[in-house]
Amino acid sequence: MPPRSVQIAVVGAGTCGAELTEAARAVGRGLAAAGAVVLTGGRTGVMEAASAGAREAGGTTVGILPGADAASSPPNPHVQLALYTGLGQARNQVLVLSAAAVVAVGGAWGTLVEIALALKHRIPVVTLQSWELRRPDGKDAPLLRRAKTAEEAVELALRAARKDQ
Repeated sequence: MPPRSVQIAVVGAGTCGAELTEAARAVGRGLAAAGAVVLTGGRTGVMEAASAGAREAGGTTVGILPGADAASSPPNPHVQLALYTGLGQARNQVLVLSAAAVVAVGGAWGTLVEIALALKHRIPVVTLQSWELRRPDGKDAPLLRRAKTAEEAVELALRAARKDQ
């Protein structure tokens, strides 16, 4: 039996500008080129850009969607496998727990929730132009890394994910 592909979630806001769109696309492309399955929330913005980049590299994309069906939760056109959860924002936990690592590109409040869920469950997180987080005691969170480029985000996420397998 061949080894299972590593699954890495790319999270971020449903709307973003050109700079974050390109960053998310590059992250998706880099992860897929390295053989990772790219998981997203399946919608627009960062999620769509990461899925598009992964597909450009010939990768597999999975969208973990908030609605119960395609009518209530249409996936972006780059999602190959759409999983309809009917969970609304609670689907963030399904997304995060399905990943060996999480890459946060930009983001809004939902992204902050996904980062927190990942860290709570000891899943490594890499941020790229995203939330600047520090524990109340002033120490860095041990599983949280900041990347300066999409390439660095991919490298850090892959390294962290493969340590957990």
